[in-house]
This record gives sequence, C-alpha cells and structure tokens, in this order.
Amino acid sequence: MKEFTPAPDSASIVSVTDRVKPVALGMAVTSVHFLADRAAFVGGEENVKLVDAKGEITTVAVHSGGILSTASDGKRLVMGGDDGKVVSLDAKVEVTLLATDPKRRWIDAVALHADGAFAWSAGKTATVKGGKAEEKSIDVPSTVGGLAFAPKGLRLAIAHYNGVTLWFPNMAGSAEFLPWAGSHHAVTFSPDNKFLVTAMHEPALHGWRLADNRHMRMTGYPGRVRSMSWSAGGKGLATSGADTVIIWPFGSKDGPMGKEPAMLAPLQARVSVVACHPKNDILAAGYSDGTVLMVRMEDGAEILVRRNGTPPVAALAWNGKGTLLAFADENGDGGLLEL
Repeated sequence: MKEFTPAPDSASIVSVTDRVKPVALGMAVTSVHFLADRAAFVGGEENVKLVDAKGEITTVAVHSGGILSTASDGKRLVMGGDDGKVVSLDAKVEVTLLATDPKRRWIDAVALHADGAFAWSAGKTATVKGGKAEEKSIDVPSTVGGLAFAPKGLRLAIAHYNGVTLWFPNMAGSAEFLPWAGSHHAVTFSPDNKFLVTAMHEPALHGWRLADNRHMRMTGYPGRVRSMSWSAGGKGLATSGADTVIIWPFGSKDGPMGKEPAMLAPLQARVSVVACHPKNDILAAGYSDGTVLMVRMEDGAEILVRRNGTPPVAALAWNGKGTLLAFADENGDGGLLEL
C-alpha cells in the first residue's frame, strides 16, 4: 500500500461529542452488538450489559466464566465460553443454553445463519445445529480460528492453519479446502457470495475469488488486522490494523486484485475496530488512543464522536436501522450516539 501521512490530531474535526450519552459499564468489554434498539456490551467474563437509548443498564449473566466468541443477527446474540457452553441472549432478555461441548472444551468461535442455524467450534471440531439442519460436526486439520456462514445456502467457512475449509453440512461428499500457508483467524464472505476473506496472524489479509479459487493477497499493514466490516452495498471491506482505515474494493469481478485500497481517517494512532453503517456509505472507526470517528466513504469527511486520551476502543456497532452507534473502550467506558 502507498504511504499516507497521518493528520496531526483530531482538534479541527467537526464534533458531535456533546450528543453522546456516556455509559459506564464497569467491566472490560470485548464486543458490542444490538438486540433491537438495545446495545449489548459483552464483557470478558460472565456478563452482558444491555443499554437502552436512555442509558439505562441491565446486567445479564450468560456464562460461568470467560466469554470467548460472539455473533449476532440483531434478534439474538450467540456466545461461546470457556465453560464449554454455547448460549444465546434475545431481545426479551431470555438466556438459552444451545449446546455444551461433551469434553467441556473452550468454545473458540461461533456463527449465525439467516435461517436460524448456528455453528460453533472447540479445538479442531466445528459443529452446525438448528434451522433445517440436524447437528453435524467436522474435524479440520488444526484448531479452528474463525467461522462464517455464506449469505446464500447452508455453507460454512472454517478458518484454520494453512487455509480454509468450506463445508456444506447437508450435502454428502468431502469438504472443499482452500490452501494458503499461515495461520488464518477471522473469516468472512462478501455479501454477494463471490469472495472469501480471512485475517491472518501476520499483518495481512488473504482472499479467494470463489468462482475459480483465485488468490487475493492484501498486504502492507503495520499491524495485525483484528476488525473487518463490509460496506452497506458490499463494494468495500473496511479494516483495522493501520493508522488509517483501509478499505479494499470489491465492486468488480476481480475484487481488489491489481487495485489500491482507499485510506481514510488518518490519525497518529492505530485503528483498532471498524463498523460500517448498515444502509449508507458511512463507517465508524475506533482508535488505540480512544478516538472514535464517523467517516463518509465518498470523500473521507470526518465527524468526531469521542476525543482521544482514553484506552483503546474495543467495540463498535450500529443498530439495524443505522440510527444508533454504540462504542466502548477496553476499560468499559462507552457511549451511545443517536443520529
């Protein structure tokens, strides 16, 4: 990627910080999702805290230990823990035990499908259950790093060391293996089902064009990519890992191959988490110095949501309508912005 000189600070950016409702969660936060119009802040241990638009907090115990993995579709939040359990939390604040690993292994990754099916992994084993599918499991060559369902059909991508396994749980025959040397973690399908992308242990992304499994190498990051988010139309993939938001183009049949990414919202801090707006070409970015920005993808225009000087931003999410933005830093100080 080309070099980009960071802006000196965020002092000159248009600000909406006075419209943010502060939320003191009192716990380390690892992710945030929305259940209807309540933000669900997931703690590192045991609890989820639901926060409504008024800032009122409801604490819900979901695990008896650490919460290791989460996935949400806006209707329910599915979580895996080091207690070997997969549980869900819905908008009615009902907690349901979905599965328990027979060996009580840690649940490293979870994923949700639009038809109600869900998947989880423990060690080298990935399991799919619910929806129209019976419970089925598959073992992959090494510990599962990440899971993702395809947007069309019941197809599960399982990231692991040296590649990704693509599995149709309801079909006979062998799973398909997409090789690429290295350790693969988070995995995501493009919304149009044409591309598959993984975040690697090294500071890079790797992708495949699914029509012919052609490789797509996305490098140049100074740090590991820990957050990825597709734009509303699926034409861009926004990522963390640099001192700007890196957005890879996926609007053509070749995806990002042979193209430079867009580089937006430069600061003298590393981007730690990104979240694209569900309906418009806007994104939110959190930084290692605590800054939160809203950014318009068309021209890079920025609005300051939170000033710097706090721990790294650990979690960002929009509600389904795109009218609420929730964020929190690693120490559990967060906020809600109503648009």
